[in-house]
Amino acid sequence: MFKGKISIIGAGFVGSTTAYTLMLSGLASEIVLVDINKNKAEGDAMDMNHGITFVSPVKITSGDYSLIKNSAVVIVTAGVNQKPGETRIDLLKRNTEVFKNIISEILKYCDDKTVILVVTNPVDILTYIAEKLSGLPRNNVIGSGTVLDTARLKYLIGEHTNIDVRDVHTYIIGEHGDTEVPAWSITSIAGVNIDEYCQICKMCDNNEKICKSQYEVMTKNAAYDIIDKKGATYYAVALAVRRIVESITGNENSILTVSSYLDGEYGIRDVCLSVPTIVNARGIEKVIEVPFDGDEIKALRHSAATLKELASQIGF
Repeated sequence: MFKGKISIIGAGFVGSTTAYTLMLSGLASEIVLVDINKNKAEGDAMDMNHGITFVSPVKITSGDYSLIKNSAVVIVTAGVNQKPGETRIDLLKRNTEVFKNIISEILKYCDDKTVILVVTNPVDILTYIAEKLSGLPRNNVIGSGTVLDTARLKYLIGEHTNIDVRDVHTYIIGEHGDTEVPAWSITSIAGVNIDEYCQICKMCDNNEKICKSQYEVMTKNAAYDIIDKKGATYYAVALAVRRIVESITGNENSILTVSSYLDGEYGIRDVCLSVPTIVNARGIEKVIEVPFDGDEIKALRHSAATLKELASQIGF
């Protein structure tokens, strides 16, 4: 099992929860926390270190960027929050300035042996910016993408059909956000397409097919609903990040809907978004061109165009 260093830039809700989740996973021998609020990062490191006796041996440290040297994965969760009345573009501009500093610091201590994993939202644009700023090969810079969105849709289908969510196979593709696309054409349970499975399942009182439009909205709005109830999302996000890190550090060749730079796949170029992708120790091994149906490909390209327009508005 991999026992190297994983670094996390940003010790807010997502960063600290991710560190704790990775600590429990046993995936690393060292976890480094870097945050502009050094006391917060140090306090988190102390708190977690005090529980080391209950988990696999791992060292939790905090400090400046020099500590991230030789990291296998650097996870970026840092960013600024949206101010009241602030537009999405203004928020993107401010986060772009933050990322310029973060990527510059990462490059001082890491090379193309390190995979940069962007989690900060809006993740697709910021993954694209990180890829451009770093100048690293496209396999080295990835975003958490729609790994969590896919998990949310799987959960809803599993609950509806009373099937273990691990036996539900589906993807959310495109943007992690408003233009995301559920890939119903390849959604299946036990190798049976979801439309056909609904005829077998009969969990609905009226024996109708699963309400796709309702589940699409529920998946897309899940984060908004959670934020409205508790102020932030971080548990499931941290678990999604753990799954991505596990695939990298374990050299698994797992297929995940991470956000990555597309260069012609699906007829899309020069943008980062999520499609099924082989993830291993190199980061991105290969983007898989799945035969989605025509409407889904059209929606995926619309998602890409939306992201490209946003990127152009902030000078990228």
